[in-house]
Formats: sequence, structure tokens, C-alpha cells
Amino acid sequence: MRKLLTLPAQMSLSDAENITYENALKQATEISLNLMAVKVENHPEDFNSWCHELIDICTNRLNYDLLEQHQLPFVKKLNDLLVLGVSINQLRMLKITPWPIMASFIEKNASLLALDEQLALLSYLKITKQQSLAEMIEEDRLAFAGKHTASHDPSIYKFDVEWFSSTKSAKAFHQLLQSNPELLDKALANIPTEGDVSEQDYQNFVADYLAAHSVLDDVKPTLAPATRLLAMHRPDVFLPITNTKLDALCAAFEVPKLNNKDFDRYYKDIIQAMHVMPWYRSSCPQTEQEQLLWSVRALLPCLFYYADKSTAANSSYIKLLNKPKRATKTGATRTKRGKESAEILVDRALEADDIPAHIKNKRDSIIAEVVKGRTVAETISLMRMIFG
Repeated sequence: MRKLLTLPAQMSLSDAENITYENALKQATEISLNLMAVKVENHPEDFNSWCHELIDICTNRLNYDLLEQHQLPFVKKLNDLLVLGVSINQLRMLKITPWPIMASFIEKNASLLALDEQLALLSYLKITKQQSLAEMIEEDRLAFAGKHTASHDPSIYKFDVEWFSSTKSAKAFHQLLQSNPELLDKALANIPTEGDVSEQDYQNFVADYLAAHSVLDDVKPTLAPATRLLAMHRPDVFLPITNTKLDALCAAFEVPKLNNKDFDRYYKDIIQAMHVMPWYRSSCPQTEQEQLLWSVRALLPCLFYYADKSTAANSSYIKLLNKPKRATKTGATRTKRGKESAEILVDRALEADDIPAHIKNKRDSIIAEVVKGRTVAETISLMRMIFG
């Protein structure tokens, strides 16, 4: 363990890596005796692998029974610093990475990243965004904006809508999204749906996005939810950001940390910087899978934050799908759904090839049950049991 902890001193570290290493050592000092009890056989030669090794030790190999209660925050802080170190390192490499290497990294880590689920979200939104936000049913609008709720029936929404960035904590934004979605549509209308997007296009979007919030009392518009709208509208141009990952992104791009009102710096320091990176400027690749990734390439840096075996399992879709079914007590209430939403979701489910005609003929009955609060999958399953 002593050799492992001193290894980075022999490496050629960047400034960001040096800071991460020094801060990690401070936390490790507080649990040094516990760390020394861990047997170490792997001694990595690069800083990224070193961080991964120490993360594995903190997560799986420390004897937590021997840790004092006051030491637990130091373990968490150490783990968080190492995760940050991996994210910075992987994102920083994007500045010089050509497309083939980037695509290879994504393919290699597809399972950890829940790539199929993330691409399923983008495929779904590609269809729904043919409508304006104001025209969408509430579930689709929230899917576009990045807030997962229990109303996202996992038989229809086979993905966590918060992949790439979550806006669930942006209360004012969601108030505006619910009450005046047409104002956000007006802002997005400034961004062309294809072709080049100019800085003036972006500035026009910002002006209308800020103006839209004037209908709310004493609200200061924030950057993160705006970038989610932009990224879902043009995933080949805009990278979404979240407050929790700004430290890693800004350190990797070697710019001062953005605050949540830095609309101008977001475009200059993040978007314009990304647009000159070699993988972004590459020509469209030949294979179908890579063409799909290339068409949403502005989102791909999101796949370079730290991920492990728990990343895919923490999907809200997976959690909702595996949520234990509870017996419904007599008189118990279910969360009701609007008829318009119920009709649209049922019709989508009934389009499946494995739905027999006699079940499709029960459309009105299925809709009625979904309005009452049953899930679409639960209702169709019940119909199958009854009518075969």
C-alpha cells in the first residue's frame, strides 16, 4: 500500500492531476492504518489507472468494520476526489483524441455506460421533438427536459430520461415548463434544426430564454436546464451541463469554473472549445453504429465522466422496472393520468407486433384503466390474462 500511495510522485502529472493527488493524500492520511491493512498487488503506471485502483480499494477492499464513525467522511471524500480525477483525465484527453479512439472507448465501455439505454432515449426524443414542447404530453415534455417521474411507464419509456443531464432540481424551470412551455418553444425556435448554428442564433435563444422567466415571480434563470433543452434540440452542437459535474468539465477544458448564470462563457469556453477538437471535426464515419454516435457527437463527452458497475444499475428506468409490485388495498388511490396522455401511451404500446387483434380491440377499456392509474403494461397484461 505504501508503494501504491507514492506511485504518482514518480509519474509526470498535469497540474489538475497534481492537485487531485495532493488532496487525495490528505484524505488518505486520516485512514492510513486502515489502508495499510489492504493487500495491494496491482501497481499502475498511469494516474488514471491509479485512481481506479484506489477507488476499488475504497469501495470493495477496505474493512469498514474497523473504521471509526468519524473516518467515514474521509473515505467518501477520498473516493469523490478519485472519481473527479478519473473524470478530468478522461475528459481532458478529448482535446487531442481523434474520432476512432473516441468511438473505441465508447464501444469498450458500452455496458458500464448503459449506452443502449442512452441511445434509446435519444431515438425516442428524435420522434417526439417533431412536436413543440407545448404540443407534447406531459411525460414527453419531461423526457425532453430531463426529469424522470413515476408517470414514465417503463413499458413505454424504456430508459431513464435523465441521461446526459438531469434538471429535476430546477424547480423554477419546471414551473415554467408546465405553465408556459410555448415561451421555451419560442426560445428554441432561434436554433436551426439542422445545419450550422451561429453565435447570434445562440444569443437570440438566450435572450428569449431569459425573457420567458419574467412570467414567474422573482426567479433568476439558470444555465444548466437551458443547456439540456439545447442539447436535446441539437445533440450534434450543444453539450449539456450539470452543476455536479462542472468541476470535472471545466478542469478538463482548463477554464475557470462556470457559474449557473455564465451563458456567454458556456458558449465560448465549452461549446466553441469542443467544436475545434479533432473527434468533433472528423468526417462522418462509415459504420452504422458510429454514424449514430457521430450524429449526436456533442453529447459524447457525457460518456467520459467516471462510470462503474453501479452506473447502469442506478438508472431510474431500471429502478422503476424492478420496483416490487404492491397489492392494491380496497379504497387505495392510484396516481391518475390525463386522458390525452393515456390515449397516446396506450396507442404506442398497442403498436407492438406481439399485441393480438382482440387486445387491440380493447383499446377504450385499456385507456380507462390507465386513466385511473394502472400502468400500460400492467393493464395489457391483465387483459391478456382475462381474454387470452
